[in-house]
Amino acid sequence: MARPGRRLVPPPWLTAGLRPAAAPIPWAAVARASVALSAPLAVGFAVEQPVYGALVSMGALSGVIGDTADAYRMRFYNIAVPQLFGALGVTLGSLVFGDGWQAVVVLTLIALVSGMISSIGAVASVSGLLLLLNAVVGAGLPMPEPWWKPPLLLALGGAVVLVLTLLGWPLRGLAPERRAVAGTYRALADLLEATGTSEYEERRHAVTTSLNQSYDLVLARRTREHGRAPILVRLLAQLNAVIPLVEAAPAAQVAAARFHRPLAPAVPAAVRELADAIEEGRTGTPVLDLPPATRPAEKAVDHALRYAATVVHQAEPNPYNVDDRLGRPAALRVRVRRVARGVLFSEASWRYGLRLALCIGLAQALVSLIDVPRSYWVALTVTFVMKPDFGSVFSRAVLRAFGTAVGLVTAALVLAEVPRGWWDVPVMIVLAALIPAFSAKGYAFQTAAITPVILLLSDLLNRQGFDLVLPRLYDSLIGCGIALVAGYLLWPESWHSRIGDRLADAVADAAAYLARAFCSPEEEDPGARVRARRKLYRDLSAVRSEFQRALTEPPPTGTVAAAWWPLVVAVERIVDATTAARVRVNHGAPPPDAEEVSAVEQQLRELADGLRGAEVLVEVRAELTGDEESVLAPLRQEVSAARAIATPRAAAAD
Repeated sequence: MARPGRRLVPPPWLTAGLRPAAAPIPWAAVARASVALSAPLAVGFAVEQPVYGALVSMGALSGVIGDTADAYRMRFYNIAVPQLFGALGVTLGSLVFGDGWQAVVVLTLIALVSGMISSIGAVASVSGLLLLLNAVVGAGLPMPEPWWKPPLLLALGGAVVLVLTLLGWPLRGLAPERRAVAGTYRALADLLEATGTSEYEERRHAVTTSLNQSYDLVLARRTREHGRAPILVRLLAQLNAVIPLVEAAPAAQVAAARFHRPLAPAVPAAVRELADAIEEGRTGTPVLDLPPATRPAEKAVDHALRYAATVVHQAEPNPYNVDDRLGRPAALRVRVRRVARGVLFSEASWRYGLRLALCIGLAQALVSLIDVPRSYWVALTVTFVMKPDFGSVFSRAVLRAFGTAVGLVTAALVLAEVPRGWWDVPVMIVLAALIPAFSAKGYAFQTAAITPVILLLSDLLNRQGFDLVLPRLYDSLIGCGIALVAGYLLWPESWHSRIGDRLADAVADAAAYLARAFCSPEEEDPGARVRARRKLYRDLSAVRSEFQRALTEPPPTGTVAAAWWPLVVAVERIVDATTAARVRVNHGAPPPDAEEVSAVEQQLRELADGLRGAEVLVEVRAELTGDEESVLAPLRQEVSAARAIATPRAAAAD
């Protein structure tokens, strides 16, 4: 019984996705969605072929959902490639329309392929989604004859979005890449400004995220011959120039914490000036008014900042001195071989493919073989809920049910009050605009925006009107139920967090990074060390993503995951302390003894072994001593703190 005066409120893990994200409205995407989805309807009504217009709008809807990249080149691939898979999906689905067992078998096999290829990358993930979605639509809705018309019309809708998206390419060119690189410099300025404060950790994570995004954008545009794209060469040089500053930031943080000497305000101000120069494309002789540097950390920041200023203001960097710090991409045939091997022989790929195939098979068997008034919407719901990179299956099922219910209220008003025909065009202008605006707020909000659009387009294909509303709600609830039971509860791995395994891998990589940072002069490779550190931060970003996913799971998974968070932060601090020590040595501090480096490396490996496969924090017994004046003293403190976090039971016993 609830205590008097206390309100019953749902737990945070259940309502986390119902809070809208603080994201700006993408007005350009809003305008594109309105035009791309409403114009085909208008043309369809004008030529008295509303079904054709509805199919083109469906293809445009897929393009709007897939337009998630920033760089124009990647936006082209993100929209165009998935459309080909979507055309194949609707073709295969329409071939088994109304065929009972054949539809079940074909859609189950398509789901298996869709799930397996989704593990390749972002474009493949969207391609797998459209392959299955359009196959479900083709198998569940009557399509115009002959067979080639539906895929052609859907592809035409995607082409409309693609054309509208790329209209600014000739004028804006590399603007997204330039803006991203400038954003990395600004994020770094915020980080340097936060040295010695409690905001440092959060801003360091923002720098890592921004640096990852910038490299992804710039390297996606990089050609094999740098000289063919001088502007791109300059952007890559400017991005590489920020790496020494990123490495110097942990040293400045250690100095601020130990000696209470935060960086002078002129330092972050100078970095922001560099960001403005990058975004505006300014060149010339840099003018820096920096305070004198005395300590190793200050010297590291000063040296890195002056180097970055020289590169940023350099009009034509030498293309032969520009390396990407992440390694050149392998040849196309090598990458294709790696992808094929990863899909065919990866346990995770098969596991997700089988989970998705089981859920789709059950959903399609229900709507195809059992005599109940259900539709393709059941399998459609399963597809969205089971999408691997949208977050927790459990939370998506809950959010999908909520978003569908809200969207159906809107759809009910439209279908009940708005006459079918030309009135659908202004309604679609408004509803389509809500999709990109609400998608930025969260999954539940995106579902609420997409639901009335799909129902309106479906009504143009099967003419059921208001009678569509309640069956679609039932279908959504059934689809969510299938995903929860067959895609979540039947798979024990769904109930457990993978944070321990991922964190153990990151700690082991941190040990290897330490060994590489303080290897012998004969073995030293600065480029390899930078790549190792970047990989570490990417791994830790994946740990953070896994942590956020686990928090939306019901107890005990979410509760156990929350206990890991202090250790996630501790490992990030270990990496920062390692980098800070290396930077201090580079600028005058005495190097550590090989025995001390080996001892700390051994402690990290023991910590990794203790964490691997653990569902709860486990005890790691080890003593770590050494010279308190050593450059590795802050690192030893961070390792000791991590071990203390990993031994809560021992601490409680004491």
